[in-house]
Amino acid sequence: MNSSAASGHNTLFIVLISCVATIGGFLFGFDSGVINGTVDGLKQAFDSDSVVTGFNVASMLLGCAVGAFFAGRLADWAGRRTVLIVAAVFFVVSAWGSGVAASSLEFVFYRVLGGLAVGAASVISPAYISEVTPAHFRGRMTTVQQIAIITGLFSAFLSNYLLAKFAGLSTAPLWLGFEAWRWMFWVEILPAGLFFLLLLFIPESPRYLVVSGRRDKALAVLTRLYGAQAAQRKAEEIDASLAADHHRPRLRDLIVVENGRRRLRPIVWVGIGLATFQQLVGINVVFYYGAVLWQSVGFSEGDALLINVISGAVSIGACVITVLLIDRIGRKPLLWFGSVTMAITLGVMAAAFYTGHLTPTGSLELSKGAGATALIAANLYVFFFNLSWGPVMWVMLGEMFPNQIRGSGLAVAGLFQWGSNFAVTMTFPILLAAIGLGNTYLIYAVCALVSVWFVRRWVPETCGKELEEMEG
Repeated sequence: MNSSAASGHNTLFIVLISCVATIGGFLFGFDSGVINGTVDGLKQAFDSDSVVTGFNVASMLLGCAVGAFFAGRLADWAGRRTVLIVAAVFFVVSAWGSGVAASSLEFVFYRVLGGLAVGAASVISPAYISEVTPAHFRGRMTTVQQIAIITGLFSAFLSNYLLAKFAGLSTAPLWLGFEAWRWMFWVEILPAGLFFLLLLFIPESPRYLVVSGRRDKALAVLTRLYGAQAAQRKAEEIDASLAADHHRPRLRDLIVVENGRRRLRPIVWVGIGLATFQQLVGINVVFYYGAVLWQSVGFSEGDALLINVISGAVSIGACVITVLLIDRIGRKPLLWFGSVTMAITLGVMAAAFYTGHLTPTGSLELSKGAGATALIAANLYVFFFNLSWGPVMWVMLGEMFPNQIRGSGLAVAGLFQWGSNFAVTMTFPILLAAIGLGNTYLIYAVCALVSVWFVRRWVPETCGKELEEMEG
């Protein structure tokens, strides 16, 4: 009856429904990475300068910030599965609209719509996985979400590369007379449609059902997940975790009153710190501007897009290693190791960029040795990020908050994560023009160094703990 007779867990069922949720991560990655190969097309199609192009690229992130914030709240009201279904619809509409856009304003509208979907998927997919998976392999299953994100990025990079190669350039016409960069967006319609269909067949999160007062339905889902005996025990544990403050979750649950003073719960500050530092190390500069970055140091458009494909493959390899380690050595050691290694590799990249000189066209020219050093350091940086902060931050946000405040905690952390992402992405072309590539990457290196202290001082270990044991 159950695929794991010894434990009573229906492991196959848990894995299957978790994999459906991770398609949201795949679309998160694809939608984030597809913009990488379309920058030249956007400039040409909309006749935009660097500031407008920067906003076109970063506009999705405004939607992500709003989507992450409201998705957390809506998930407490309507359910995790319902929010993911709405996100799937938004993914389809955004992919179609981004490709047909005839102006910057129209393009930004559809990208913001896609951003709402990405923001929702980024916080609700890992939360759903955490809430249906037993503690002893919860870290591994939630890390699969990051593999899905990176696979989405990799697929976008590969798709961009192949479409540009077939057309000759991303700005050249491809099928039906439409430019290749428009087809780069339309490819996403297929996985987004699949996501929508599969979501119709998975159950709602049992923890959400208990919190919302539908205990019988929760017990039915728990029975399918863990078996009848374990289901009753788990339902009682969830009830107990809510007993001290049993009401519909609300945003003000994040605030506590001590000695007459109102303040955010400490665990919320930790969530904000994790979400913000993940972006301040500059990872999405590599993902969103990778093609532009490598072209600026002398690579052709085709070579630059191919480098992105290699980076995506490196990222998947790193995440696979994390799957093997995260439930064995814990979350905190991986974060600390990642902070140290990212600070080193970012510093090496900055040093390599310092050796370059500007050409008359304004691009940075590196010697062969410096270019090779920058390329190796960049791929090591991507590897160490995806071994640590990439997956572990999302694992922790999905599991570190107590049941009563999980949706609200994710809302706030997600808002800061995507707000930081927008700030870093929007400021990169400005910093690139104002202080140069070397100084820009030095800023990201310093942020990585500060995150070492943050992890050691403030981040708790959640490995092996049931969600009902989390404290705020």
